[in-house]
Formats: sequence, structure tokens, C-alpha cells
Amino acid sequence: MEKKVVPYKKSKLGKKQQVTHMFDTISENYDRLNRVITLGIDLRWRKKVISLATEHEPQRVLDVATGTGDLAIALAEKGNAQITGLDISPGMLEVGKQKIQNKQLSKQIDMLIGDSEEIPFEDHTFDTVTVAFGVRNFDNLETGLKEIQRVLKPKGKLVILETSVPEKAFFRWGYKIYCQNYLPLVGRLLSRDEMAYSYLSESAAQFPHGEKFNNILAKSGFIDIENIPQTFGAATIYTASK
Repeated sequence: MEKKVVPYKKSKLGKKQQVTHMFDTISENYDRLNRVITLGIDLRWRKKVISLATEHEPQRVLDVATGTGDLAIALAEKGNAQITGLDISPGMLEVGKQKIQNKQLSKQIDMLIGDSEEIPFEDHTFDTVTVAFGVRNFDNLETGLKEIQRVLKPKGKLVILETSVPEKAFFRWGYKIYCQNYLPLVGRLLSRDEMAYSYLSESAAQFPHGEKFNNILAKSGFIDIENIPQTFGAATIYTASK
């Protein structure tokens, strides 16, 4: 990022602590808000991520910044892989654990409190790592990506879904209106934490996308990097391997 975007600009806490507090605060309403904010389109993006992440039938998958576990659950339902969901927010994980229990997937999915910059697993542990709308919340982007690269097995696959900014002027204009007006409005009306959705809007606009993020992935040790824009470039799926 060109500058470090944080949820609470007046706070003396570091970004990591602020992000943890933010997601703890909005955890109970996060799933409902996510559907409203993306108009449900994120479900289509996640299906594409799942398809890419499972095409080689991985046995062990790590879902970084798993949140309330939507992607982890979908990955478990797709095949027989053992899924580990890792997130820094205890509040988000508690919501996810309840969802997993309700779907009777507790034997297939583990949910762990953990830091993306200090992943608590040995080198070469996972066949696939996924991250959905999480990398822009990393305190240090390259450190987090290098940690992911470390725990991937050789030839292991990384699949990231993240916000991006449309390249074409008309869609970029519409996206700007969405980020500056619709997203904070929904957050203000439906969330207990208005600042959370202002942060999500600003961080989406500032995050390096497309070729810029491809270059960061390459610098972090990944190969076979590809970016796949979604919905006129409002989001992008990135794939890479170790």
C-alpha cells in the first residue's frame, strides 16, 4: 500500500490490534452485512475460489483470515480435505465455530486464533492456502505472504480473493461512488461500528491490485502468478504456486 490504512485513525494501537478489535465488534453481524454490502455477488466470487483451490484435490488446506468460516465451510463441503481456519479475531472465530458445529463439520475443520505473520505451523505443511478479503488487513503484507509461502508444500497452490479497482473509467467511477457512499452508509445503518466500514472502503481503494500485487507475490517467493478480475474488476482472484 502507498500508506498504511487503519480502522481507527485516532487510536494509539497498531494496525493488528485495531483490526482485531474491529472484527470482534462487527462479528455477530458480519455475514449479513457482507451479503448486503456486496449485493450477494461475493458468493459467485467465492465459488470460483473454491473451484480453483480444489482442482488438484488437496488433502490439507489453510484458510488464512478465515473470519466466520464461510470459505472454510465451502471447501470442506467440496471435498475430503482437512481444513484449518486461521484468524486474529476471537469474535469472528466464535461465530464460525457455531456455524461449523451446526453443519456437523467439526471433525473436518479446525478454527485457530493466529497471526498471518506468524503462522503456527511447520514449513511445507499445506497443499493449498486460501485468503478471501484478508490480505489487505495484514499489518505487513510481504511478511504475511512470505509466511504463507513458507507453510505451503513445494508446488502448493495459493488462491487469494481481494478487492480491486476497475480499470475502465466508467466502472471505476461507479466503484468510487460505491466505496465512498454506499459502503459507509450500510455500515452506519446496520453495524455498531461505523468506522469499520469506512476502513474497509478506504483499504479497498488503497490496496495494490493487478500487476502491482502480482509483483509483490513474486517478491515474496511465488511463481506461476495469475490475476483474474471479477465483475468488471471490482474484485480479483490471484493464483500462485510455490
